[in-house]
Amino acid sequence: MTPPPPPQGEGAAVALPGPSVLGRPRTRARGGLRGILPSLGPAFVACIAYVDPGNFATNIASGAEFGYLLLWVILGANLMAMLIQNLSAKIGIATGKNLPELCRERFPRPVTWGLWVQAELIAMATDLAEFVGAAIALNLLFGVPLFPAGLITAVVAFAILGLQTRGYRRFELAVIFFLGIILLGFLYDTLRIGADAGAVAGGFIPHFAGGDSILLATGILGATVMPHVIYLHSALTQNRLQARDAEERRRLLRFTRIDVTIAMGLAGLVNMSMLILAASLFHGTSLDADSIEKAHAGFGHLVGPEAALAFALALLASGLASSSVGTYAGQVVMQGFIRRRIPLLLRRLVTMAPALVVLAIGLDPMRSLVFSQVVLSFGIPFALVPLVLLTRRRDVMGELANHRVTTIVAAVVAGLIIALNVFLLFHTFFG
Repeated sequence: MTPPPPPQGEGAAVALPGPSVLGRPRTRARGGLRGILPSLGPAFVACIAYVDPGNFATNIASGAEFGYLLLWVILGANLMAMLIQNLSAKIGIATGKNLPELCRERFPRPVTWGLWVQAELIAMATDLAEFVGAAIALNLLFGVPLFPAGLITAVVAFAILGLQTRGYRRFELAVIFFLGIILLGFLYDTLRIGADAGAVAGGFIPHFAGGDSILLATGILGATVMPHVIYLHSALTQNRLQARDAEERRRLLRFTRIDVTIAMGLAGLVNMSMLILAASLFHGTSLDADSIEKAHAGFGHLVGPEAALAFALALLASGLASSSVGTYAGQVVMQGFIRRRIPLLLRRLVTMAPALVVLAIGLDPMRSLVFSQVVLSFGIPFALVPLVLLTRRRDVMGELANHRVTTIVAAVVAGLIIALNVFLLFHTFFG
């Protein structure tokens, strides 16, 4: 069962413009932008997962401990994410189905049910990071205790997700609005501190500084790809625009690549800004930045209250937007793998339960964020491997099947990410 089509009107699926609009020489100037705009949006929804509260913790810790050293790791991780999200988006365009639906059709039933169970566990871990991050932000901004802040997060995130029922554009614009807050918050703080341009440039030269830096680089790379948005991105593109033939599907794929490049580029810029801020303010000083709360206090102490406010607002926007996107992904997963739908309110209550328990009993928020990233690491192979296997098959993808080089690169990237996550998990439990 495919997700229900959006309501007619603003969010309805529409036919692509004809060939003359999509790029024929006689109307290129008039039609280029008009052809691109309808395809923009899905990647911006997906990219929110790459700037969620878990990224805040990882990037700030990296900058505080090693300065600009690991900027090149963020750049490499972002390029990997661009490739993976392009493959996910291509599934929806080529087949009219999403990744969970294809897994149900192409894999044995026990495999499909196993994939669904682990995906539901991943959804809970995702909510844990996002709820905790938003709750911390509400606490920093307004002094709201963490448990009530978690309940407020649930209500607001559900309201954001409710926009999707009124057309996909409204939901996408809301997510883009929150992404804009995150981006502006970190750009403001980065410009305020005036980082050393030469030192920043040096951070893009691949090198390490001992075993601890390798471990932290592994954490950055291993936690980059979020399993739930691999599933989600294919659903966001599957019914968005109706391509009438193979040529239109290829043009739509080109526009989708632009969408992914812009959105993931902005996510990479945000992550780099996080690390640059932490490196400029905390590296080589006696100030402690081993938690989000301490980093917020450091911004206020070293730069000013406006910088601390911008940081907290960015964290709040990240938590709210990523939480709503995570719930949307959960619906896609259940519907695709087992052909079942449950009311969004019930799904929200189930997936947010672990996060509310963590907040209610007063567990350390930073340790909870780290734990959620470890759990997410378990789910990455179960999304990446089917993605690579299915996108290489011509009987599934038709003329949009991966070229051999693309498959090789994707397999190497998937293998590298999986290996890094195995290493990270081993170190977490036995190191």
